[in-house]
Amino acid sequence: MKKKDLKWLKKQSMLYNAERLAKKVSGDKSQWQKPYAMPQPAEAVEKASVWYTAYPPSTITKDGESMLQAFGSEELWDAFEKIGIKAIHTGPMKRAGGIKKGKYTETVDGWFDRITLSIDPHYGTDEQYKELVKTAERHGGIIAGDIIPGHTGKGADFQLAIRNYKDYPGIYHLVEIKEKDWELLPEVPAGEDSANLSEDAVNILKDKGYIVGHLQRILFSVPGVTGVTAWDATDVVKGVDDIKRRWVYLHYFKPGQPTMNWLDPSFAANKILAGDIIKTKSVLGATVLRLDANPFLGIEIKKDSEKCWSEGHPLSVSATNNIAWLMRKLGGWSFQELNLTIDDVDQFSQYGADLSYDFITRPAYNHALLTGDAGLLRLTLQMMLKYRIQPISLIHALQNHDEITYELVHFERHGNDKFDYKGKKTTGSELRTLIRSQMENAAITEKTKYNKLSGNGLCATFTGLCATALGISDIYNLNKEQIEKIKKGHLLMVMYNAMQPGVFACSGWDLVGALPLEEKQIKELLADGDFRWVNRGAVDLLDSNLNAKKSSSGLPKAQALYGPISEQMKNPSSFVSQLKKILTIRKNYKIYKAELVELPEVTNDSVVAMLNLLPDKLGKQVTVLNFSPEKVTVALKFKTVNNCSSLGLINPEKLISNVSSSGELSMQLDGFESRVFLLE
Repeated sequence: MKKKDLKWLKKQSMLYNAERLAKKVSGDKSQWQKPYAMPQPAEAVEKASVWYTAYPPSTITKDGESMLQAFGSEELWDAFEKIGIKAIHTGPMKRAGGIKKGKYTETVDGWFDRITLSIDPHYGTDEQYKELVKTAERHGGIIAGDIIPGHTGKGADFQLAIRNYKDYPGIYHLVEIKEKDWELLPEVPAGEDSANLSEDAVNILKDKGYIVGHLQRILFSVPGVTGVTAWDATDVVKGVDDIKRRWVYLHYFKPGQPTMNWLDPSFAANKILAGDIIKTKSVLGATVLRLDANPFLGIEIKKDSEKCWSEGHPLSVSATNNIAWLMRKLGGWSFQELNLTIDDVDQFSQYGADLSYDFITRPAYNHALLTGDAGLLRLTLQMMLKYRIQPISLIHALQNHDEITYELVHFERHGNDKFDYKGKKTTGSELRTLIRSQMENAAITEKTKYNKLSGNGLCATFTGLCATALGISDIYNLNKEQIEKIKKGHLLMVMYNAMQPGVFACSGWDLVGALPLEEKQIKELLADGDFRWVNRGAVDLLDSNLNAKKSSSGLPKAQALYGPISEQMKNPSSFVSQLKKILTIRKNYKIYKAELVELPEVTNDSVVAMLNLLPDKLGKQVTVLNFSPEKVTVALKFKTVNNCSSLGLINPEKLISNVSSSGELSMQLDGFESRVFLLE
């Protein structure tokens, strides 16, 4: 490699720039102004308890307007302030993809394959990000950004690593294979820079002491495709020392996302993440950072097993703690996407991230809506109480950029444990098999071809999910009555999430009522089997570009059932107006700071009830939700309250009988109806 090319790669690398950023903090008094040892969920929620979760590739902007300028528009923040939204989680916006022959290549996973610490020019500039932060502050809001501690893309850092340059190989789970063993490695196809190892090759390389073996599970998989592993081999690469090498590297996700090594003597990965935190918090101005996929930061060999220990490792906990500590030390907060067992959520949250994404009940409430049976949701809520995980520490979200996960990791890991499910003792393994089969049978039918399966769950928008629950097949030609029924189911999911303590989050897809994209619109994106693109259609929140049929990232515009939020706010019965009404109650009664104290018993399988103790002596608040599209009669049985009257909050005109001296209360609920009331 020529010296000028080497110099260029170095200056593009995250490690080089992270070391320069560290000098802004090292030896500076700013390190010692904030407590940082313990998580601060209440403080984070007090700052902003309602978030808009953006997905930049799906955002339609005005002609000539960057993504960051769109997010920072006064018109948008005026609307958000009226609705009650106090934060934008931008999603990853830094340059992603790779470098080939001195040129940048496209992202392979929606900007989750970061290769620099600066904003991708596709989205704008660092200065525009700073302006977005200032606009949010003027409206009493904050910005949440992202760090991706588990992997990078194949950018300058990876290119320098496979050329054996200085500390760069220490960034990755990267192993040099001796030339005598190259025969074990696959040939790299023309035009590619790596090839996937076969299952047998992984086993042989493990036996030879090169690698730790197969992961506990393949995190990115295509239904029906077998034999794919989490290991790739590079082609022959000439190093800066003129020695030719072949490497094998780990990737939990796609081959273009090489895994970082959090316990290498160079501590190069740690340095990159520290630089990323400093850049995002102290330079760009974000208040909160998401830790993407942080359960996968530690890995080790298991004797007498083909599979290694690759999830929930103590090193992952330690690395998470370090990231969260540094963020709090600099005056911000963090949240984690932790799709593991409830035990793991508890362990990772003791000193780590301030908030956790609610993967505990998320699959359960979607399952309840899909099937009309809330048994799994009641069970998971009970398990939260058992593990003493309070909802104030969770982010309760509607649709996000991923599929609706049905991995049910807790039940898989506790496969032999018995759970009380609908009056029977059922093992975790049996329960997981049952729920996943119910999901597939309900969602993947001849009538619902708009839904797609991934290896981890169901690819659908939330309006598509509601349509499935209602048995609607032609979702692209809906009448007004069908749209109203879908909206009612969608608002039920709003009520479930918003009437809990902690953060409530909604997306652009939710606000406009986006339907799934049709396969024919995105054939190229689906070529590798990643069906998540069907739920990532482009949206225009303000009708800012009426002629746009795609986002600037090329995603087709989704059909929107509710329309732009600017028009919805003029209609009291619209989705956004109803959302505003719900969020006003949430704010006025400080439900975001409440404590979940009881899950009253119910007499109908489709119903869930939750009792919160409100702060500041505001009383006790009850939420009752019917996940069936049919009308039901239900009796509630309280253990902690009795002999009290009720006051409706959302719909005061709907009378609710008083709680009896024995703690009982009965009511009728229409299909997809919810009630929120105070006990007095």
